[in-house]
Amino acid sequence: MFVEVVRTILISIGAFYSLYLLVYATFLVISVTVGASELYKNQQMSRLHNEISHEYYFPVSIIVPGYNEEVTICDTVHSLLNLDYKLYEIIVVDDGSKDDTSKVLIEEFKMTKLRRKIKKSIRCQQEEFVYESYAYKVPVVLIRKKNGGKADALNMGINASRYPYFICMDADSMLQSDALERIVRPVLTDENLIACGGLVRIANGVILENGKVKKYGMPKKMVTAMQVLEYERSFLASRILFDMFNGSMIISGAFGLFKKDIVIAVGGYDNGTMGEDMELVVRLHVFCRKNNIPYTIKYETEAVCWSQAPESMRDLRKQRRRWHLGLFQSLSKHKQMLFSRKFGAVSFISYMYFLIFELLSPYIEIFGILSVIAMFLLGMVTTKVALTYMVISLLFGAVITLSAFFSRIHTQNIRLTKEDVWKAIWACIYENVGFRIILAFTRMTSFIGYKKKKLQWGKIKRVKLNQ
Repeated sequence: MFVEVVRTILISIGAFYSLYLLVYATFLVISVTVGASELYKNQQMSRLHNEISHEYYFPVSIIVPGYNEEVTICDTVHSLLNLDYKLYEIIVVDDGSKDDTSKVLIEEFKMTKLRRKIKKSIRCQQEEFVYESYAYKVPVVLIRKKNGGKADALNMGINASRYPYFICMDADSMLQSDALERIVRPVLTDENLIACGGLVRIANGVILENGKVKKYGMPKKMVTAMQVLEYERSFLASRILFDMFNGSMIISGAFGLFKKDIVIAVGGYDNGTMGEDMELVVRLHVFCRKNNIPYTIKYETEAVCWSQAPESMRDLRKQRRRWHLGLFQSLSKHKQMLFSRKFGAVSFISYMYFLIFELLSPYIEIFGILSVIAMFLLGMVTTKVALTYMVISLLFGAVITLSAFFSRIHTQNIRLTKEDVWKAIWACIYENVGFRIILAFTRMTSFIGYKKKKLQWGKIKRVKLNQ
């Protein structure tokens, strides 16, 4: 009797897992196909010069929050000074760093201390000092404040900003020279645009010179190479598809443009969540829908930010725990969106996607794999069936991932060496065989002890950019 009950449970889990994989595979095929199609269409438009040509530059504030970023912060600011744009300011917010983040900035950019009182439109920790430099084409501002977390640092930057739109980006990232011009284009064509996300790519293995890619290669470490493929698949797939029905629910904290007045209206970034970037975007959806405000949230595929990825599995697992907890906090805080007609496709497609295929996916995948193994050990499936299942899953994942990766490489006119091509293929195999399972287990166990560190910056080892 007990054995029959176990068999029934395993069959049920296996059937559900198979249905989950079928639905997810269908979504991936559709989204990657749509994404690749959009990339090729944009490439053709660019070749035909069928783009917006303008000499009008509306002002933008670039906010760079940082904590213990002395290794990368100067490279980041130099990359921002190389932007092909005329009207912007750079605001670096040092969130009480314990290293020399502020010192290296002050020395590198010859900054002068100011007596400037910052008006607090959004609550945040008090500033300790303000430095500024006018030695470059745009102002470079440094604000040192008491430690309060990334969201609090971003809110300080918003308070200090002078312009109606602001960009948030990470202190370990660099923008391509045309990134700012690209990301503001949707504002010129859509008066209802309140937020726009850019494309985030892995900087490890890439050398930028004056804001342009001088050398592109797959990272040396396999753990980083696998993240390259993961990023390309993610940004090519769901982001472009959701953009078609105003369904984007996340703009990466590494690179995003926002309309300042509406962000202030919703109270700025939430200091009580680890996923402040996603939570803000979801809250903007809720605020605009409840108040019947016409709005658009876009994704600009040609605005590229190069961001440093973790180079060790330990640091990567720290990052993914924080991401998963942030996802949980964002979805649970705004659960009123689920099955709500008021939110339309954002509820029934976007929210459901993040709930099932992001938040619950590690549990489904781990228990699904364990059920298949258990059925094999109990003789419920043959060796041939088990091997066929594994091969089909591996090949499908590889085809989808490599299609996304090479589509992005081709449309951006980047050439790969034979060694890089083979490394991408091997990284794809490793990702589907073990990498995904390790990250699924990491996300599944992310809730252990999270309350103690929910407002802390993630401590990830940094290396110099552009090397």
